[in-house]
Amino acid sequence: MSVSEADVRRIAKLARLRLSDEEVRLYGGQLSKILDAMAELGRLDAAAVPADAPAASGALREDEPRPFAGRESLLANAPERDGPYVKVPRVIE
Repeated sequence: MSVSEADVRRIAKLARLRLSDEEVRLYGGQLSKILDAMAELGRLDAAAVPADAPAASGALREDEPRPFAGRESLLANAPERDGPYVKVPRVIE
């Protein structure tokens, strides 16, 4: 399905975006590819697939708590720390 430049400009206006002519062409092509992929999926016969079927076999596992070993590596990226916590600016007076 082809998305026209007018369609892209209308979508951009609804989203309150300013797009250059180059961006309109780029996003138009990307939207066309997305809509083509959705149309292809729409042609698949999924009548035999139960609605609650998992996406892949073995994709689900028991939800069990386990220790996280990467705490220090995560906190090393924080701009400010207070012990084992990330310190953030006060937003409420």
